[in-house]
Amino acid sequence: MEKAWVGRMVENQLLWVGSRDGNRLHDLIDNMFCILATHKELFMDRKASARWEGGLKDGKGTVSTESGVLDAKYSFSKRFEDEKGTNPEELIGAAHASCFSMALSMILGEKGYTADAIETTAKVTLSQSDAGFDISKIHLDVVAVISGADEATLQEAAETAKANCPVSKVLNADISMTAKLKG
Repeated sequence: MEKAWVGRMVENQLLWVGSRDGNRLHDLIDNMFCILATHKELFMDRKASARWEGGLKDGKGTVSTESGVLDAKYSFSKRFEDEKGTNPEELIGAAHASCFSMALSMILGEKGYTADAIETTAKVTLSQSDAGFDISKIHLDVVAVISGADEATLQEAAETAKANCPVSKVLNADISMTAKLKG
């Protein structure tokens, strides 16, 4: 039996997605791109842009998002030295931590739990080898406050979120995690 998915769009933003037949949505994340591909109105395009001027070590750049939430400067010294500012790895970490937290919230909701808080920190490791630089690993450190949930529930939901959040899927890195129930 084919599932009938429904969604509510307001100003091109997906507010809700669910199954018309009331089934649990534990496979929603894994099937999201399939669903989006068959329902054009659910496609979500987001844009970010960067501008770089000058050489690698003496140059400077700006990075921004379409929403206007981010408009930041970056440079070699902000990325590889101690100068304050953002860098691509920090932005990838922020994207991964936020995506994972939302995915974990959804999976917990499917199990009948609502998190009071999910705090996720992503440690992104940039490595250099003979082949060049790559993001070799990301470690997610998760602390969650979930009334009525036990450690096993958190671990199962966190592993599912780690494997299936869209940002985890797009990254070609070793992703590890520790998840702790607080409270």
